[in-house]
Formats: sequence, C-alpha cells, structure tokens
Amino acid sequence: MTHPHSLMPSRPHTINNRARHVRLLILSILMLLPLDASAGWIRQEAAIMGTAINVELWHEDAAQGRALTQAVLDEMHRIDNLMSTYKPDSELSLINANAADGPVTVSTELLSLIIRALDYSVITAGAFDITYASAGQYYDYRNAKKPSDRQLEQALPAINYRHVKIDPQSSSIEFMRQGVRIDLGGIAKGYAVDRSMEILRSGGVENAIVSAGGDSRVIGKRRDRPWNVGIRHPRNKDSIVSMIPLENSAISTSGDYERYFEEGGVRYHHILNPGTGTSSHEVHSSSIIGAVATDTDALSTSVFVLGVNDGLQLINSIPDTEAVIIDNQGRMHYSTGLAQLQ
Repeated sequence: MTHPHSLMPSRPHTINNRARHVRLLILSILMLLPLDASAGWIRQEAAIMGTAINVELWHEDAAQGRALTQAVLDEMHRIDNLMSTYKPDSELSLINANAADGPVTVSTELLSLIIRALDYSVITAGAFDITYASAGQYYDYRNAKKPSDRQLEQALPAINYRHVKIDPQSSSIEFMRQGVRIDLGGIAKGYAVDRSMEILRSGGVENAIVSAGGDSRVIGKRRDRPWNVGIRHPRNKDSIVSMIPLENSAISTSGDYERYFEEGGVRYHHILNPGTGTSSHEVHSSSIIGAVATDTDALSTSVFVLGVNDGLQLINSIPDTEAVIIDNQGRMHYSTGLAQLQ
C-alpha cells in the first residue's frame, strides 16, 4: 500500500524560489525605507488665538517631533492667555482695566512686545497704533455691530500711541488719559510664530513651518524644495493669486476678508485706520516678506493702513523686506525687489 504522503509531488525547488523572492522583496522594501523608520514629517493643527494654527516639521525621531509640535501649541495657548483681550484675566486685559488709573506692573515679555509695537508706531508715523482698540472695542464683526457716531467721537481722542507711557525700570505701563485701550492683534500672532520657531530650533528641527492665520515662518526646506506659501484671492477664499517660495523667512498677510461684515454696500473689517477709527479701504490685502514674523505681522497691518504708495515707500526703505499689495480694484503691486522678478 502506498503511503499517502508518497502521492504528494516533491517541491523543494519551488519552495526555495519562493523563499528567495520573499527575501529579495523584504530587502527592496528596507532599501526604500529611511535608516530610522521613526523619522518623518509630522503635522498638527489647532484653533488658538482666534485663528487656525498649523505646525509641520521633519524630525528624525517621530515621538520627539510630536512632542515639539505639542510644545508649539502649548506656547500658542500661553501667549493667548497672556495677550488676549477676550480673556478678562489676561495680563493685557488687566492693563486695559487699570492703566488709566495709574502704572500697572507687567511681565518683561509683554512690556518688550508693547515697546516693539510702539516703535512701529514711530516708524509708520502712527499707521500702526495699538491704541486703535479705543474705537475697535465697539466693533462686533460676528454680530454685525459698529460704533455709533457718538461712541466714535468719544473714542478718537484716545487713539494715540503717545498716550501709552512705558517705564522699563519698574516694568510698568500707564495710560495718560481715560478711555485708552490697547490691542496687540497686529503683532501678537507674529510674535507667537517666532516664539514657536525658537522652540523648534532648540529641539533640533531644521525643516519646519509654523502658521497662525495669516502669519507664517519657515526654516529649511520641504522635501528638498523651498516652502511654498500662498497669497489667497481677497474675494475668493478657494483661489490663490500667488505662490511665494520661502526658505528661512517669514510672511504675513493682512486682509479685509478675515473679520468683517457688510452693511449698505460697505465692508466693515477689523483693520482700522487709527486716524478715523474706521476700516481702511484702499487695499484688499497686504503681504510682507521678511526675516521674522513679529516684524512682518506689524508691517502687513501698517502697509494696509498706509495704502499702496506710502506702503511701498515704507517697505522699500527697509532692508531685506518685500511686499505684495492687492488694491481695492484687484490690481497687484510689488516692492522693488519683487518687481524686478516679475
């Protein structure tokens, strides 16, 4: 009687060939993988400071990369808690509540940023002015409310950066008249982006982007190419009018489409002219490219208020800084350095 197993064909060569193919397949896959399988691009998003926060970076250690992206979000929350006018217990809110009655002692960090903001008031001849909030507090864009003529008349005398008295030695701030209120909305997000980038650099990150709404800063490259940051169409949120390749630099865009409402054919938006307490209307958006986001943030607001001619004159006077301005007719204007590339 034949043993059952003797009926099975012998397949030693087939088995050996399959094993060889499997080994070759595994070897091919390993050759395609990075040396450290945990290395890679890491991205995280969140809603903080009233805007969309985005962090994207490359790190050799995925766990450490994730920890660093979380550290960035934690830093954004910290700065929001420090500088938000919507949080009654923030340090900035305490200044607004008490500085008209006498000096208010503040942290060195907040004092330094306010000093920097006041410097931009001088540079821009008042086009950038954190006391715009003296009138800005009466606007509610979500509920389509603007100040009455009476409120605006009373608020205007309080809009003047010279009303903010700084004492660096005592680290204090005092308002020189009643009704003064300050808001760092034109510089705080850029500052938060810069602080976040410092965290990433200290963690060994060499390629990353951090964005807070219209403020972005990049280091290194993305997949061996410059980072591309888009300037959106001011009247079509799904359209990009220009892509800007960037390495180790920052870009900030201020636009009349971020917070606004329309009434009687007029768009009321959050970028106010300090001289009038009302929305500026000469341009739809201004984008500034420079070294750090704190500066590009303040300058994008300044140029929006100054308008095309005065705005370009300002940017052309600042080394290593460029601008793209879209006026209220949809025409694009470039600073000298960018115009030469067109």
